[in-house]
Order: sequence, then structure tokens, then C-alpha cells
Amino acid sequence: MKSWLSTSVAPRFRYAALDAGRGLALLAMALYHATWDLGALRLTPENYALTPPGRMIAHGIAGTFLVLVGIGLVLMNGGRFAPKRFSLRFARIAAAAALVTVATYLTDPSSYIFFGILHCIAASSVLALPFVQAPGWAAAAGAAVVIAAPLWASGGPFDAPILSFIGLGRGTPQTNDYVPLFPWFGMVLVGVALARYGRDAVGRSRLADWPGSGWFGRGLSWAGRHSLAIYLIHQPILIALLTGLVTLTGPHPQAGVAEFRALYVRNCLATGGEGTACSRAAACVSDAFRRENLWADRPRSFTQAERQRAQSLSQTCYEAAEGTAPAP
Repeated sequence: MKSWLSTSVAPRFRYAALDAGRGLALLAMALYHATWDLGALRLTPENYALTPPGRMIAHGIAGTFLVLVGIGLVLMNGGRFAPKRFSLRFARIAAAAALVTVATYLTDPSSYIFFGILHCIAASSVLALPFVQAPGWAAAAGAAVVIAAPLWASGGPFDAPILSFIGLGRGTPQTNDYVPLFPWFGMVLVGVALARYGRDAVGRSRLADWPGSGWFGRGLSWAGRHSLAIYLIHQPILIALLTGLVTLTGPHPQAGVAEFRALYVRNCLATGGEGTACSRAAACVSDAFRRENLWADRPRSFTQAERQRAQSLSQTCYEAAEGTAPAP
């Protein structure tokens, strides 16, 4: 029999503050995807979502979602395992993950999503179950092992493409969303550990009774409660809107220039060019191509005469960068 002095808190399955946190992560994700779409549709000079800062932001957003998944698992099953509630949740996420795979395979088979964030959430939800009612230190230790594993256990048999979902292979597969179990399952375990250690304290705090004040807070909480549906529909809506925009405005005048120059420099260096000269030549070539209508916003066929002219411009630009010829 429990003592009347017990300080434990009755299990709760939902907190408005947690929903708002999930809603805030959704907002960040939508902004990131909008940035990616703008770049992919060439509405910005380059795809800023694919730059190092952009990738760091993407990792931060994914990690936040997965930590929240771990916290949610403890809230759902912390008192005792709720098989019906868990099974329904798992079925929805797994079905959504399968839908993403099919849809992306049909629209972009060369880089379709075979193990993205939803796949990771579905698999991690099952793998995390043994930790949900285990001591918090077990989840924390498991998180440390899973997050660190790619540093010391990669390669070998894990390089097989069929095992890419594990995340211990060398290299990254070509896919538009890749969230393998290692190290990302570790973030779910971080959430489990945080919830195991902090659930009672949060349950006794004002945060537990926060109702979602203000239109922004209520909106975030609502979004957090419907996160799966919002995740599935936000990208098609963004792509439709931005495709309409690029149809009206055309691509950004500088779209692809930075990417072209970086590729030119890499090829120039690979063929024995000097670094400074390669950089100067890259700028010269991109300007010359645009000036002579040899610049293509999208892949197109070039005539033999255009190819010869492009090669001539490239050679002349490099000689000009070395100081041995005038710029074209």
C-alpha cells in the first residue's frame, strides 16, 4: 500500500507544454524544408539547406523530434505498458513511413526515402520499449553507446546497402532523408532517460499545468497534437506554392552560380590546376557562360559548336587567371 507521504506523481499521457515543444520543432522543420525547396527550385542563389550550417540545423531539428519521441514513450507507458495505445501509434507512424517511401520512389526514384525520420521513429519506438520502465541510468548508458557507436564500429559488413538503415556503414546513401538507427536511436534513449529522471519533478511543476496561453502557444500545442498529419501534408503544400511562384518569377538570377564555381574549382584542381587560378577562372567562366547564353538553369542539350565555345572560354579564362592571356 502506498504511503500518504509518497511524492510520486500519477502518470499523465499528455502535457500541453510538450505538445508546444513538438509544435515548435514542426515549425522549425517547415522553415528548413521551405529553405530546401527554395534552393531545389532555384529561387535562391544556392540551396542553403545543404550548406554546413543548414545541415547542422537539420540535425538539430531531427534530434529534437527524437528526444521528444523518447519522452512521449515514457509518458505513454511509464506507469504500465499500454499495448493498445502503443500499437495504434506505431501503426500510424509505420503506415506514414511506408507512404513516404512509396511517394518518393514514384517521384524521385534515384534518391527516394527508404529510412527517414518517420522510419527511425517507428523502429526506435519498438527498440526503446525495454528502456521505458528500466532505470534511467540504463537508458542514459544505452544512449551513450548508440550515439558513439559510429565512431568505433563502422564499416565491414555494415557497408552492405541492405544494412544502410543501421547507420554503421561508411559513406552516405543517396536519399533525400536519412536518419539511421545509429546514432539517432540514441536521441530517443536520451529522451527516455530525461523523462525517467524528470517526470515526477515536471509533474509537480507549473509546467505540467501550462494550458497553452495565447494564440501562438495554443497554435503550437495544437500542431504538436497533430504532428504526423502536419508532417505529411506540409511538403506537398510548400512545393505546390513555390512551384507556382517560380513559374511566375523564374529562377533567381544567381541560381546555381556558387555550385558551378565550386564544381569547376574541384575539377580544375583534380587536373593539376593551381588553387588561386582555378578560383579566378571559375568566376570568369561562369560570367562568360552567362554572357554568351551558354548558362543553363536546367539540364539541356548543347550543340557541338556550343561545347567547343565553352571549352575555349574555359581555357581562355584559366590562362587569364594565370596572367598569360586577356580575359574573354
